[in-house]
Amino acid sequence: MRNLLYIVAVILVIGWLLGVFAYSAGGIIHILLVLAIVSIILSLIRRGV
Repeated sequence: MRNLLYIVAVILVIGWLLGVFAYSAGGIIHILLVLAIVSIILSLIRRGV
């Protein structure tokens, strides 16, 4: 499950970076970044437990 969260986080960050350079997705880019950060934080919390 942890590997899946990391994969999702990486995909979301890559999508965010592509969107920043393309300037076409608007606010969705920032939502992708927030989702990536949340998934990384959740995986760190779960690893500690």
